[in-house]
Amino acid sequence: MDDLNKFLDTTLIKLKNFELTGFDLGLILVTFLLTWLLIWFVKLFLSRARVKQKLDKGQRFATFRIAKYLLIVIAIAIALESMGIKITILLAGSAALLVGIGLGLQNIFNDLVSGFVLLFGGSVQVEDVVEVDGVVGRVKTIGLRTSEIQTLDNIIMIIPNSKFVSENVINWSHNELLTRFSVSIGVAYGSDPQQVKKILLDCADQHNEVKKHPAPFVRFNDFGDSALLFELCFWTERIMPIKDIQSDLRYIIAKQFKEHSIIIPFPQRDLHIKSSVPLQ
Repeated sequence: MDDLNKFLDTTLIKLKNFELTGFDLGLILVTFLLTWLLIWFVKLFLSRARVKQKLDKGQRFATFRIAKYLLIVIAIAIALESMGIKITILLAGSAALLVGIGLGLQNIFNDLVSGFVLLFGGSVQVEDVVEVDGVVGRVKTIGLRTSEIQTLDNIIMIIPNSKFVSENVINWSHNELLTRFSVSIGVAYGSDPQQVKKILLDCADQHNEVKKHPAPFVRFNDFGDSALLFELCFWTERIMPIKDIQSDLRYIIAKQFKEHSIIIPFPQRDLHIKSSVPLQ
């Protein structure tokens, strides 16, 4: 016990206006240990709340991140105060420096502010399927400065948070449960439009991911330069693998058209050559 008291009273570091004793070091360690325990408790509490279906995965992730950052900031503030460093004086003294740094790091600060907007606002949450900058993917993590999305090609992309706040973003997860997509197809002139319509609807009916209600339908879009242009519209719940679903439908359509002798034309041009008889 005497050795412990002696250690607590021992000055470990001493500068001009700063002194760190063993007691201060112990207080700092205890502070960060308690912070770690509180973070673990918050995570456990949110996990139980998810099991009870009080919070979905996105809300749990955002709440945990906010609580974690807040507890860490409080722990750092307590540690600095225990070391004799006044937070108010530190902030006041570094105000000019922060302004200078802020001017040079505007994009980073913009991303940080956007990160808090995402975490607090909930417009984009973990596991949401979003489209940003023309890229469709599922949100895997939302950090303070950047977020990660998993694309349709199973590639993890790191995107600055400001992209989600300042640009147009489609959040497919906020749509209705069913989303409508389409497959475009052209057939040769001379084909029976009613037969084409029937075949396309039969093709849609063969795919398990295409919903029966609402029922798929076919649009006769236009008379193209070298083809009659149709569009098969359908609804599905599966957004992420939509490219695979559309590909499957094209395979089925190509097979059915071949069986029914319906030709898918290729672009062509007719060249007419006029010959002139030279004057005598």
